[in-house]
Amino acid sequence: MKIFNILFCFLFVISAILQYNDDDPYLWIPIYLYGAWICYMAIKNRYLPWAYALGVIGYLCFAIYYLIFKHGVLDWFQHHHAGDLVQSMKADKPWIEETREVGGLLILVAVLVIDWLVARKKSAKIPGKV
Repeated sequence: MKIFNILFCFLFVISAILQYNDDDPYLWIPIYLYGAWICYMAIKNRYLPWAYALGVIGYLCFAIYYLIFKHGVLDWFQHHHAGDLVQSMKADKPWIEETREVGGLLILVAVLVIDWLVARKKSAKIPGKV
């Protein structure tokens, strides 16, 4: 698990840095840095169940918002081709950026859920902890 968290801590920090040139860096930099912080804490064997819950709930709510947003993932799924999403790095249509952002949120959710499950498993091994 240590390698898993080192890898994702690094990837989330890089993702936060890349958001600097985004239209809304004030939103995405903290989102990715929160995921990096969670992974950093797991590297140090400090598992924070409340932090996982907060992150998963927040990221899922945000992903659901992007799913039903006017030019979001559902719009792309219903009206456009899958190849349009990855044919270039430039997000020249709103649904391209929204769909990619949902992908990032779902990666964050997956990492937090995995760490949360590991934290529960580790706490179950400690007598007197639930």
